[in-house]
Amino acid sequence: MKLEEKTLSASKIFDGRILHITLDEVELPDGSRSKREVVNHPGGVAVAALDDENNLLFVRQFRYPYKEVVLELPAGKLEKGMTPLENGKRELMEETGATGYSYISLGQLYPSPGYTNEIIHLYACRISGLGDSKPDEGEFLNVEKIPLEKALELVLNNQLPDAKSQVAVLKTAALLKSGKI
Repeated sequence: MKLEEKTLSASKIFDGRILHITLDEVELPDGSRSKREVVNHPGGVAVAALDDENNLLFVRQFRYPYKEVVLELPAGKLEKGMTPLENGKRELMEETGATGYSYISLGQLYPSPGYTNEIIHLYACRISGLGDSKPDEGEFLNVEKIPLEKALELVLNNQLPDAKSQVAVLKTAALLKSGKI
């Protein structure tokens, strides 16, 4: 059976600074029709940055939708005119003050494919040192170094709920173990 759905129409519901929401009418594989609410997002990037002692740089920041402070890897939305890697380097510098080198792609992830087209690009790198962070206006965060092994424990013990950070930590640990980082 073909699984594709055909878009018949798309109506703008909301046009925000970051998110653009449409209500789409689709034709299903069996010929029937249905509605899809779609959150269109420019995409994001996250960086697992390791120092010489295999500590990862993390940031803690208040995440309003959850009403809590969340521990996560440096990350942000993609800016137009920049590649995902360029965005990752920018976010790492802005949020932590770190300069990375030897970047490798950890792939992409779809954070919630049921309703959004967001794609998050993941990278790992080594860092040569830390400078002063320069967060975006209205962005407040604390930078922390956490040993990779401890970060791995946080993931496995359900103490790091951020999905992009979980995936990047697991992939970075596996690649380090195999000697590829």
